Formats: sequence, structure tokens, C-alpha cells
Amino acid sequence: MPIGRRAFPCTVPAGYFPDMLKQERFQVILDQLGQNNRVLLTELSALLGVSEDTVRRDIKALSDQGLLQAVRGGAVPPSPVPHQFKDRMTYGNEQKKLIAQKAVGLLKDGQVIILDGGTSTLLLATLLPADISLTVITNSFPIASVLEEHQGVEVLFAGGQLMKSSFVTVGADTIDFFRKFRPDICFLGICSIHRDYGVTGPDFEESQVKAAMVQVSKKVVALSSTEKMDTAESYYICPADELHSIVTDQIGDMVLFEKYKNLGIKLL
Repeated sequence: MPIGRRAFPCTVPAGYFPDMLKQERFQVILDQLGQNNRVLLTELSALLGVSEDTVRRDIKALSDQGLLQAVRGGAVPPSPVPHQFKDRMTYGNEQKKLIAQKAVGLLKDGQVIILDGGTSTLLLATLLPADISLTVITNSFPIASVLEEHQGVEVLFAGGQLMKSSFVTVGADTIDFFRKFRPDICFLGICSIHRDYGVTGPDFEESQVKAAMVQVSKKVVALSSTEKMDTAESYYICPADELHSIVTDQIGDMVLFEKYKNLGIKLL
């Protein structure tokens, strides 16, 4: 099982038997998801001996509980990362520190960069060398606060409506602001990435802002622990192949990385 995946213990006998109760079907679906990291309506219908419409309803019920993410034709795991910014601040700090340290190595004097409202990008902001000269565009209040006293960093802050759960600005004004720039790099703190379903997030308005960031940037670098890979959330940001690089918390050639390398994405 890939690093960070949720384990789903199976209480259903290995051999198929008909007339399963709904909760038993749920358990089989979660077990299959835990084993294969993806489930398909057609395969579950055959395995469970019920119609695809019944499986689709089961998947929706499990999705509503946050146990999986429904996608076209089946389901994939949801991101294990908490949605609230305050909860994310204390989640996976060792992984985020390693990711941020790697990301610092991509920076050069004179660059114009975007730092989105993720906790990994916030950590990156705290690690910027004291002697570096950059222009940082952000919609994150915490990042703007961290960079307030950095002598070599000019901060351009996107106004808009405050999204209190993430301490970022969102809305049409925020999107219009980002469309005025052509940054060298967008550092994107992501919630979920999947080869087939792209980069996604749990909030519609914040995902729209992130999509605008991606559209205007020369390079997009995703900051992602491996547990966020091969997961999906409800709101679309961009295709996976729009990413130039993914900076991860792992070293070496993991099997998980191959599908992303095949899209032309660098794994760092």
C-alpha cells in the first residue's frame, strides 16, 4: 500500500455471496479502494452482484462521509489532509519542512513568484534566505505577515474577500489581480493530485484562485507529500500535466512517481 494511504479492514468473506446488506457493500468498496487505490463502477457491480446504479448510490453515500472521492466511473481516495488551515498547521510538519527546503533550491535572485495559501508555501516563505531578492505575489495573510520584515522581498498582496478557514483572499477581485502578472514560478500547495483527475481542492472559491495562478505562471511547482498523490477532491484546478515539477517528501524512484514522470513532470 502506498505511503500515507488509509487502511480499510475487510470484514466480508473473500468469496462472493449475494444479498449483501448495504453496510457490507460499503465495507467491500472501501476494502477494494484500499487495495487498488481506485474502484470502478463496472467492476464493483460484478463483484457485489448489484446494478451500477446501486453502486453509484453507495459511492455517493461514502463520498458524503468523506471516506472516498467519487469520480466519473468510480472513486479514488480523498486527500488525508485536514481542510482547516489551523489543523493543517500541525499536520505533517516533518514532511513539509523537507519539501520546503527542497523548494528553496529552485529560487534565484530577481524572480517573480507566486506563493499560494498553503501551509507548505508558508513554511517556504519562512525559509527564504536573508540575502535573496524576490518579488512575491500572494493572497495569503500569514505569508504576507512572515515576509513583512524581509528586506530583499517585495510583497504584492491580492485583495478580495477573506476566506476565514484558510486566511486567504478569494473572489473575482483576487482572480483579476493575479491575471495582471506573468510570474516565473507559481508554488502551489496542493491538497490532491491524480494523474487522470488532475489537481483538485476541497473549496470551490479557493480552487478558482489557484486555477488563475496556474494560468498566468511560466512554471508551476506543486508542493506535495506522497500521501496527497493519487487522491482527489471535489473542485478542479488544472490538469496534472500543467505542473512543471512536484516537490515531495520522498527521495528516489518510487513506483508511485512513474505515472507522473510519464506526463513530463519532474519529481524532486
